Amino acid sequence: MSIADTLTELETRAAALLDDAEDAEALETARVEFLGRKGALAGISKEMGRLTPEERAQVGRLLNGVKQNLEARYETRKAGFERAALDARLAGEWLDLTLPAPGPRPGRLHPLTQIMRELEDLFTSLGFAVVDGPEVETEWYNFDALNIPPAHPARDAQDTFWMEDGHLLRTHTSPVQVRAMERFGAPLRIIAPGRVFRNEELDASHEHTFYQLEGMMVDRHVSVGHMLYFMKSLLAAIFGREVTVRLRPGFFPFVEPGFELDIQCLLCGGKGCPVCKQSGWVELLPCGLVHPNVLRAGGLDPEEWNGFAFGLGLTRLVMMRYGIDDIRHLAAGDLRFLRQF
Repeated sequence: MSIADTLTELETRAAALLDDAEDAEALETARVEFLGRKGALAGISKEMGRLTPEERAQVGRLLNGVKQNLEARYETRKAGFERAALDARLAGEWLDLTLPAPGPRPGRLHPLTQIMRELEDLFTSLGFAVVDGPEVETEWYNFDALNIPPAHPARDAQDTFWMEDGHLLRTHTSPVQVRAMERFGAPLRIIAPGRVFRNEELDASHEHTFYQLEGMMVDRHVSVGHMLYFMKSLLAAIFGREVTVRLRPGFFPFVEPGFELDIQCLLCGGKGCPVCKQSGWVELLPCGLVHPNVLRAGGLDPEEWNGFAFGLGLTRLVMMRYGIDDIRHLAAGDLRFLRQF
């Protein structure tokens, strides 16, 4: 059989396969078989080298004609399959653009914000002012003015994030005590909710960023009894019921005497869980009477004034209030978690 006859037979067979292809995959298979780099037409092109110049010119024209015919059939069928696929997609993904949009989804306050506002309302009703302080603090306000000198072991108990210029991310809200005394003098009743930072190893009850609420009352003849009254008022307002607490001695350089007010873990009922470290109790309210050195740092005479101060763990309070078993949920930004509140 001559090359011309072979081309004619190949064209007929290829045209039938291209025209009868059932889907895009079968069409591509036919294209590769006849029009691909190693296809039938490419194989015939390699045979032209052994033809005479006159035969080569004749076969070349015929080969080009067959190739153009098959490519045109392929493109036509390909366009048909693409159009059918697009029609099917449009039918399946159809969207009525004339329908009204659902509108913005209503937001919610973070549970920390909710509790913070409740506490602010409570304490302002008791005559306390809400104040604030910088999160990037000086060593003086964060340590020295709070009776924590450079060599004091209490500095080692708080893993601090230090800045290159000697400043630091405040490790507690207590610096606001001194700033408030400097600004307002005495008598004084303030709370200072805010964010604090410690270089903690993360687990179910520890985060490097968390929230506290500092409270302070300075007046004449303030006693531990006054402090306990406000602490019980605070817990009753937050939990809406009586909670089991214990008061035990605690050491804090900025108060004397100092106490730890613990709350029985509301997640396990005191039986022990990861949040309370299996102890059944959660440290919630370190407190005490303000140390005379702190009063002096704030510009007050400890012979005339005294007071109490406390530092409430807002983040842990939120966990107890809502039964949250992992502190990391609060800063994760997971909307599925936050929508519950």
